[in-house]
Amino acid sequence: MTQTKLAVIGGSGIYDIDGLDGAEWVTVNTPWGDPSDQILTGTLNGVPMAFLPRHGRGHVHSPTEVPYRANIDALKRLGVTDIISVSACGSFREDMAPGHFVIVDQFIDRTFAREKSFFGTGCVAHVSVAYPTCPRLGDACETAARDAGITVHRGGTYLAMEGPQFSTLAESQMYRNHWGADVIGMTNMPEAKLAREAEIDYASVAMVTDYDSWHPHHGEVDVTKIIETLMGNAEHGRQMVTRLPALLGAGRAPCPHGCDRALENAILTAPDKRDPAVLARLDAVAGRVL
Repeated sequence: MTQTKLAVIGGSGIYDIDGLDGAEWVTVNTPWGDPSDQILTGTLNGVPMAFLPRHGRGHVHSPTEVPYRANIDALKRLGVTDIISVSACGSFREDMAPGHFVIVDQFIDRTFAREKSFFGTGCVAHVSVAYPTCPRLGDACETAARDAGITVHRGGTYLAMEGPQFSTLAESQMYRNHWGADVIGMTNMPEAKLAREAEIDYASVAMVTDYDSWHPHHGEVDVTKIIETLMGNAEHGRQMVTRLPALLGAGRAPCPHGCDRALENAILTAPDKRDPAVLARLDAVAGRVL
């Protein structure tokens, strides 16, 4: 049994957590550059917490420019065991309406301008992301959302687009009708992949703000309306987050799904061929196996 340390990565509209005991913004240095912002640390219901505003306070990073590797590395250095990602998304489903939450369990990655792995020349590794989110954390998020009175859908495929522009009508219809996506956003990839490489359990909660551009009665995405919905979602998101520590508890057994052991047998580069400089950068995310 180890100590749970829960991190929340907040998306648009969520820039802090209320009610943390001993709250302090801390600076974490990483070999991958600076994270999006300082990280808010403290405890909630006896569980150590960390909060990272994905876009930085004041929303200074675009989805493409978020320093995903630095963010995950920084959380790993702080001892984080579990990450809850909270992000604003569009919906491709009539029943997943604005104001609803979706506990995502699959992704389609359409991003193309981001570094997607901690590994590469000098130390090659391949982890499985067949099931990219942790069902145990998904259970906790679902319970917390329902307890907060939020309409929540369990299970959904998140289409990760590059952005920062929203979809064309043709793209929106393709993602909905032919690809089977349920929600669309710009930030959960490569975040989920990097969390898996760092052996941190990861869950994704999509807060629906709009119907993208496919819906015949809602037309194109209206940023003004998105912001209105975003503010309500952000309050619901904070209510959900404050319930999570009590549900997860302070003690943590090994993940029954193996999320925290993803690097076992994943590194292929022979020990004598591994680049020392690369290994130095991997000290936090892969130190357990290196």
